[in-house]
Amino acid sequence: MRIDNELKLDYNDVLFRPKRSEMASRSEVDLSKTYTFRNSGAVYNGIPIMAANMDGVGTFNIAATLKEHGLFTCLVKNYELEDWKDNQDLFFPENTAISTGVTKEDLAKTKKIIKQNSSIKYICIDVANGYSEKFLEVVSKYRDLYPDLVIMAGNVVTPDITEELILRGTDIVKVGIGPGSVCTTRIKTGVGYPQLSAVIECADAAHGLGGHIIADGGCSTPGDVAKSFGAGADFVMLGGMLAGTTQGGGEVIHKKYRTNEVGWKGVMDDVYKTQAVIKFHGMSSTRAQEKNGGTKNYRASEGRVVEVPFRGDVESIVRDILGGLRSTCTYVGARTLKELPKRTTFIRCTNTHNKVYESNTVGE
Repeated sequence: MRIDNELKLDYNDVLFRPKRSEMASRSEVDLSKTYTFRNSGAVYNGIPIMAANMDGVGTFNIAATLKEHGLFTCLVKNYELEDWKDNQDLFFPENTAISTGVTKEDLAKTKKIIKQNSSIKYICIDVANGYSEKFLEVVSKYRDLYPDLVIMAGNVVTPDITEELILRGTDIVKVGIGPGSVCTTRIKTGVGYPQLSAVIECADAAHGLGGHIIADGGCSTPGDVAKSFGAGADFVMLGGMLAGTTQGGGEVIHKKYRTNEVGWKGVMDDVYKTQAVIKFHGMSSTRAQEKNGGTKNYRASEGRVVEVPFRGDVESIVRDILGGLRSTCTYVGARTLKELPKRTTFIRCTNTHNKVYESNTVGE
């Protein structure tokens, strides 16, 4: 047993230090980036924000909307061959990845989908624990099978396995264990790594080999997305921030509840409100396991099932995120997203914002 006493940071531990800027407007900021990937040789151009391959987020309809803004989507693993046939008009190979796992069944299904959809350019090999030798072997196998496709793989949080994955054929390493809003891995296992430090360290390792990383999980605000890019992330993957939308699917539930508001005479008024919500779950939750073959008796749930407010069209969320990111760039004097890490100085803090009215905000 050993203890690492070096300070590790999360998104809520830092703020950007503002710097001199010559820009007159947020509209001058260019958020698009171009990458040439180390192992496949493929070229990407777009705004490097990704919808996570989660139920209610990584859907064909989400992908169609995000594509209009130059963003990317990793589709959920549980789309079957028929789903791909039924959604051909919503598949955009430059902005969409197929997701898969490490079992023989996963490989067989992936082969069929790629054979049917020869335009696929991106594969996301997704497991909760990227430290197993089997996972590394599967990554190597996919690289041998598909030398020209861009491979994303994870999740990991340390530089050593980041480097190993790149050497095994991964183009983009997914970084993050347990930071997600509906993930309980850290609670159930005690395993994890503060996400900002994980991004900083893994990005440094990947860039040293000409590889790239995705900061996957832990963002709850547009400011967190900006901090991920400032820390060196090449892509930022979002789950909960994009949940609860029309394009994500799912049943909209209307719940009526008593507000217990105090009336003018100082007594409780019978005031009721109705809120529309959608269920959202972690991909290692019991609910997700039951949707994908059933719960195994040797494992525990490592995810939550929550009700998130129904948020309507995902486009309004995207505009809010991109607007916040552009504003960050103007505060630090970065004309492009590429410049943001070079212009970033993080200030350690114990309180990032005023929370007085956080619980009863009714709009912006």
